[in-house]
Amino acid sequence: METHLPSLPLMKIFSYLDAYSLLQVAQVNKNWNALASSDVLWRKLCQKRWLFCDMVTLQLQDKETWKQFFVYRTWQEHSKTRANPRDFTYKEIPLQYGPCGYACYISGCGITRKGQDKSVVCMVNSKNTISTWDVHKSVITWVSPEQPASIKLLTTLPEMHIAVTVDIQSTIKLWDCHNREALATNILESPCKSLKAVITKDDPIVLAGDILGNLYIFRIPDLHLISTVNVLPCDIDEIYCSPQKKWVLLSKKQPYILPKVFYMSSLLRTSEFSAPVSTLLEISLCQEAFWTPRREDRLTLMSRSGCSKITKFETYDMKLEEFGNKIIVKGNSIAGFLLPYYTESLNWFGVSDKDTIVCSTEFSLLLFTNNGHRLQTFQYFSETIVRLSVDPVHVIVTCNDGSLDVYAWEERSLLLRKCYRLKNRRHLSPRGFINKTLCDDVSIIQLMIDGHDTWFLMAYALNICS
Repeated sequence: METHLPSLPLMKIFSYLDAYSLLQVAQVNKNWNALASSDVLWRKLCQKRWLFCDMVTLQLQDKETWKQFFVYRTWQEHSKTRANPRDFTYKEIPLQYGPCGYACYISGCGITRKGQDKSVVCMVNSKNTISTWDVHKSVITWVSPEQPASIKLLTTLPEMHIAVTVDIQSTIKLWDCHNREALATNILESPCKSLKAVITKDDPIVLAGDILGNLYIFRIPDLHLISTVNVLPCDIDEIYCSPQKKWVLLSKKQPYILPKVFYMSSLLRTSEFSAPVSTLLEISLCQEAFWTPRREDRLTLMSRSGCSKITKFETYDMKLEEFGNKIIVKGNSIAGFLLPYYTESLNWFGVSDKDTIVCSTEFSLLLFTNNGHRLQTFQYFSETIVRLSVDPVHVIVTCNDGSLDVYAWEERSLLLRKCYRLKNRRHLSPRGFINKTLCDDVSIIQLMIDGHDTWFLMAYALNICS
């Protein structure tokens, strides 16, 4: 005899399921199909998978549902995973005024229904200009006027098609990469060391760290100075923002300087907070940090002791607590482990949305749980690993010969699977090296200098129909 559960408790049960399980229960009968296709359930899954959904109103097409959006966007995310080397077209552009060293995507936020149909890169060259390159068309689409001082740093905000630069005279400028002149300009009091543009729940902002340990926060698009806070007793090497920009980690690679995490709202809403709210994390010599994708409060740090070459991973959950009228930040260590046995240094790492840690030595790609249990090892013999790019869907390994190995995270396990290799089309001499590797849904970019001190921006553009 078939039992019919009421809709309300069924919806409650379904709310605990992941997307794969919802698609399965939808096949039981018509009633379950209707409940399991509810916009309430699928919008929640979209917001969990793509935190940006909380910050924008997605314009769903006509009768499109959140379930359809989730399925389409997931399919779009895995476009590189489904591809093979024949699906990519090789492009390159010589940077005639090199060296430059700065290139960032400026196209699309990757969370649109129609999908990102092209990749556009913003880059700096030593003729004191920035320019944009349409990867798929292989054409320069915009060039700024020559600036009075050399550009030192570049960051972009692809969601708004905006670039921000800082020059050696500490002048910060905001560009829309359409108009010739900058949209806004401001001045930092000391030379800038780090730069990042992000969208918060309050406003889009620029964070700039100077050599004196000051953090400047500017509003986009007018570069109005929101606040200046002295956050470290020395220059700020790195700025790491959590996925939804609730937190910002500031670090310096020095033995006695501990990384510091700030509650972002306390830096932006200066009238509501008497002082910025922050905490120190008790881990010295922090080399790299990585916020867990699709989770807002989890952070993993990698540190290395200089004399013993012991590498340490520590994972924290950040939490706000209230004591009377006071708000404090706590970083609770939930997992960690030591790796003292590798003769090769661990240079790069990242974390999956399932808390799998992937790291690389020169000749190995290693996977661990956040408690140190070894999950997988991929050995490299004839080449060495020089770069590692990690996102919620892919891990891309750059080798010393310029070739790229594309891996994909398994949807329902902690492991990686190797998809394919993209061989370098340009000979990389012993004196040459890969400076940077970037990727979006439909391309992979490399910034390379050859043995003759000539810089190239190389791209593997995925054919859109793939």
